[in-house]
Amino acid sequence: MYTPSSQILKKYADVMIKFALNSGKGIKKNDVVYIATSLPGLALAKEVYKSVLSGGGYPMINIIDDDFKLLQVKNATNEQLSFFPQKFYRGLADTIDHWVRILADEDPMYLKNADPAKVLLSNRATRKFREWLDQKEDKGKFTWTLCLYGTEKMAQEAGLSLEEYWKQIRKACFLDESNPVKKWKSVFAEMQRLIDKLNKLPINKLHVEAQGTDLWITLGEKRKWLGGSGRNIPSFEIFTSPDWRGTNGTVYFDLPLYRYGNVIKDIKLEFKAGRIVNHSASKNGKFLTELINQKNADKIGEFSLTDNRFSHISKFMADSLYDENFGGKYGNTHLAVGNSYHDTFNGDASKMTKAQFTKLGFNHSMEHTDIIATSDRTVTAVLHDGTEMVIYRKGRFVI
Repeated sequence: MYTPSSQILKKYADVMIKFALNSGKGIKKNDVVYIATSLPGLALAKEVYKSVLSGGGYPMINIIDDDFKLLQVKNATNEQLSFFPQKFYRGLADTIDHWVRILADEDPMYLKNADPAKVLLSNRATRKFREWLDQKEDKGKFTWTLCLYGTEKMAQEAGLSLEEYWKQIRKACFLDESNPVKKWKSVFAEMQRLIDKLNKLPINKLHVEAQGTDLWITLGEKRKWLGGSGRNIPSFEIFTSPDWRGTNGTVYFDLPLYRYGNVIKDIKLEFKAGRIVNHSASKNGKFLTELINQKNADKIGEFSLTDNRFSHISKFMADSLYDENFGGKYGNTHLAVGNSYHDTFNGDASKMTKAQFTKLGFNHSMEHTDIIATSDRTVTAVLHDGTEMVIYRKGRFVI
């Protein structure tokens, strides 16, 4: 069985700690870093732990065994699933400066036979904790990042050998480079030049056209495009959180969605006045319904485009972190149903109230699920003066 070398894992860890956190600047001395990993990711977690120490920080570790999650959703009552140890999570939110999450599912489908309603109820239990972290992030006092540690079953879901799967990880994260951190900084600088151009355009609406897709999105007031913040590794997407109320039309997603231990295929969504009014899937449509029926999960929280000149991901990975950064022939576009990102507000988010964000059309939900399309598409921007301008075609920005 393929195992990544210690050198690769050390480089990977340094990318996470000395680059990705603190919005591409890496941690500072005395920062507290919370590291969460499933059991298969322990080898990488140890390198991350060491990287925190070498950077002068204080690591905290949370090792997760998926068997306990399965025991919970299969055996707990609704009251037990909703239990929230508030004092514990309040202390944790106050203590940590950064959060590194290592995705390392021994079996990505381990929840497939669990009751979808119970899975989602369990996920909602820690809503308040995530709200506290969001508030801390809005004040510039907290950052987070995700990364992937490939396992045999994850590779199988993607139809790849474990070595092929890790080849995609190495390519995507520039781990075969002599200095991956330097490479990431160079790529993020190139992305920022595109983002600056987008943010200078007075965009009113976006029109996305592709096979099975004819979708209109209203950008909204006081919005900005973001990308290359280090929040995910890899991260090649350029995104914003539009005004959910101005989403209309249909969209088709060709990549399967892996979410909460389930796979949903051939997702189609129809929006009217910002809400999903029809939806379908060729597989696991019931779970899609459960997901969308959560509070405010029938609205858009993010719109994103990936330029294939940046992303070297060329294979389906059966994991949203990689699939939402797919490069391939035509790059990708993805929508997230559910929660918006406050940092796409073009102003000081720390001075904004939840009511003010709501008034601007930022969506608030416990859910945030990215759904990906990789087919050829054209994205046209309609400017405030009515001028139309193609900004994306054939997998690349053309601005």
